[in-house]
Amino acid sequence: MRKFSRSGFTLVELLVVIAIIGVLVGLLLPAVQAAREAARRMSCSNNFKQIGLAIHNYHSTYKQLPTQGAGTGELIVPGHYAHNSSVRNNQSLSFIVGILPFMEQQALWEEISNPSIFDLNDPNTPFAGMNGGPWPAMGPTPSLYRTGGNPDSIENRRYRPWMTEIPTLRCPSDPGVGLPAGGRTNYAACMGDSHNWSHTGVPHYNLNPRPSAFKVNYSRAAERGMFVHRSVMKFRDVLDGLANTVAAGEIATDLGDRDIRTIGADDDYYGIADNPSLCRDNGKMDLEYPTKWAQGVAVGPSFAGRGFMWANSFPLNSQMNTILPPNKEVCMWWTWGGEGTMPASSRHQGGAHVLMGDGAVIFITDSIEAGDAHAQSVYYWGARVGSKSPYGLWGAMGTRASKEVIEEQLNQ
Repeated sequence: MRKFSRSGFTLVELLVVIAIIGVLVGLLLPAVQAAREAARRMSCSNNFKQIGLAIHNYHSTYKQLPTQGAGTGELIVPGHYAHNSSVRNNQSLSFIVGILPFMEQQALWEEISNPSIFDLNDPNTPFAGMNGGPWPAMGPTPSLYRTGGNPDSIENRRYRPWMTEIPTLRCPSDPGVGLPAGGRTNYAACMGDSHNWSHTGVPHYNLNPRPSAFKVNYSRAAERGMFVHRSVMKFRDVLDGLANTVAAGEIATDLGDRDIRTIGADDDYYGIADNPSLCRDNGKMDLEYPTKWAQGVAVGPSFAGRGFMWANSFPLNSQMNTILPPNKEVCMWWTWGGEGTMPASSRHQGGAHVLMGDGAVIFITDSIEAGDAHAQSVYYWGARVGSKSPYGLWGAMGTRASKEVIEEQLNQ
């Protein structure tokens, strides 16, 4: 009999091959995703290192840290926050503005510090101020776009520098982009393990006038971080050592989804100071989705998300503290302009990056030892003035001069 050679596969063999390929692809995709996230996380860390280098170069040049709450002009009404103005910034600029020329943003710095005058009759030119003249040197208050009613109006967003997205300030793992934010930042100044007056700065707290000694004592007691709002700080002030003190922390920006990490719930001012977990204890989380605030709970308005407006020194915009561990809830008094519990946070799995004073970038896990989450913060009217941090290792890392010995190997 004549023999015939087979030139193809049977249907069963094809199905087996397809099944094997499907299994391999199923196994490969999570690995690809993990590799991509690892690359994004590395890029995020590298951006933070660039910010650390910029801070050190700034200090080398000016013999001080860039001020959190710097700028031109006095506050129109001394007190809690800088009132909006188109002709001055009212000392409401974040530390990021000062380090722009040290992080390859010289052109943006020139536009801010030496504004050019183009055609002032052109309503679309970024160089025409809302007062009819040129924008002032060092710009208007970064929160200016909130005035006039509609925060999305082009009239309130004409100062281009404050709306600019700077790649170095963005962590690639964070998908937040565009309105209602201005330019976003994923990196925030560390104010220590207490939040009292972190939105104000002692030199301007005059709503209830008291002797200056009271203000000085309050500042010494409560403002324990490497940065102090509207105050000049230097490396010499960090008595615990730069390698042991957090200079800045990573924060996730708001996506408009009521995430407890990226928008603040509102609660009592001294209640939060006496119990950082007050919002959680008051049952403000959604029972079905504990990573979200419950419907009906008072949270910040749409323009008041975490990390919005990198140029603004408000706590929600460019500050963090070492009270609750990373990725815990943001619990605030007066959700968009006040102060409160503002942990580090990220879109990475299991923790967030922090920048140490010596320039090292460390990934801190959510499970870091953080003491008593219900302990009273350190402030002048509290019972812990001058004491070590009540928030364990995490709190000790945030303080610049609490004389606590850190026995952990932080950089592994």
